[in-house]
Amino acid sequence: MTTSSGSPHSTPHSTPHSTQHGTVSDSPSGASRGSLRGAASSPSPAVRRPAGFAVRLMVAQALVLGAGAVTTWVVASVVGPGLFHDHLAEAGDFHTPTEVAHIEEAFGSALLISVAVALLASVAAALAVSWYFSRRVQRSIGTVTDAAAEIAAGRFDTRVPAPGIGAEFETLAGSYNTLASRLETVETTRRRMLADLAHEMRTPLATVEAHLEAIEDGVRELDADTLAVLRASTGRLRRLAEDVSAVSRAEEGNLELQFRRLDAADVTRSAATALESRYAGKGVELRTDLTAAAVVGDADRLAQVLTNLLDNALAHTPPGGTVTVTCQPMHAGDTTWVQYSVTDTGDGIAAEHLPHLFDRFYRVDTARDRGHGGAGIGLAITRALVEAHDGIITVASDGPGHGATFTMRLPASTTPSTRG
Repeated sequence: MTTSSGSPHSTPHSTPHSTQHGTVSDSPSGASRGSLRGAASSPSPAVRRPAGFAVRLMVAQALVLGAGAVTTWVVASVVGPGLFHDHLAEAGDFHTPTEVAHIEEAFGSALLISVAVALLASVAAALAVSWYFSRRVQRSIGTVTDAAAEIAAGRFDTRVPAPGIGAEFETLAGSYNTLASRLETVETTRRRMLADLAHEMRTPLATVEAHLEAIEDGVRELDADTLAVLRASTGRLRRLAEDVSAVSRAEEGNLELQFRRLDAADVTRSAATALESRYAGKGVELRTDLTAAAVVGDADRLAQVLTNLLDNALAHTPPGGTVTVTCQPMHAGDTTWVQYSVTDTGDGIAAEHLPHLFDRFYRVDTARDRGHGGAGIGLAITRALVEAHDGIITVASDGPGHGATFTMRLPASTTPSTRG
């Protein structure tokens, strides 16, 4: 009977759990390191890249030309000699059968040789033209591909020049440049949004932290005034969180909307009445011009939209100014709309800021600065709610100092989709 010590497989170097020389061969980390080393040392299989567009186009053109050349050769060799023989027969029998056979053979050879030379020349010329065109198309596509790679790498200022090889490629380049421009705008807005959001959170948090430290150090007491400051700061944070959540849900179509038939003028009148005291307190005149019209929508959400627009107009209209809100039915093509407009005589908006005014956290120095106390979310929520009603909202201004007009259109005769 053989003992384990005498087994040729029981040496210390081959024992799986042996720790001699500080090596544990069945360690998971050791195994993984060995596997990684083996994977790194073994050559990776070659990845076969598909042929480029120019090559594929050239091959396709060559196949077409080759098929045409073969067809021409076969037709000429079959039809040509028969026609020549018929013409000889019609011309009369002036030659012996041997001479006729020789003439027909000579004609056939000359025909096939001339056709072959002509086909080779035409195929070569066609391939040269196809190669030139394929290279131009490949360069244009390669430019778009390289620009797309730049965009994927985060360089959103990349643009594609006009290729000059057809209307379709011009449209492709234009669409790509528009996409790149919008992505650049989105990225800029995202960065500004994060910075503004951090600022909006930092201010109330700093206030809470400062008062808590003062209470801990005995500088302040936890009295009614201190609690009021703390509640105001936490309330600001809560409103900010609710606004961000609201605009996100609205833009994603996750709002719960209760659609019913409403009197558009009554909704507008209620929103204006609720803000009359604030307008009077600031010394801004609020005018209304309302025409009865039916609209299908969520009463609370439409009131929120109008309140946001009236609040925005009040914030940017100085004392002594005027804000006018109108509501009236209108027709555009085959669609009947209810059009709301809020016009103020306030700060006005520069033309370059108009396309971005409904973006989240977007502000401009003259029209939407932090001094007015907003977080830059109200108009984003407004647009999302209007779009949830299948409506359209726009803004127009003649520039700083000339006021602004916000116009909202909602379908009056069709029921909006209940998205969310």
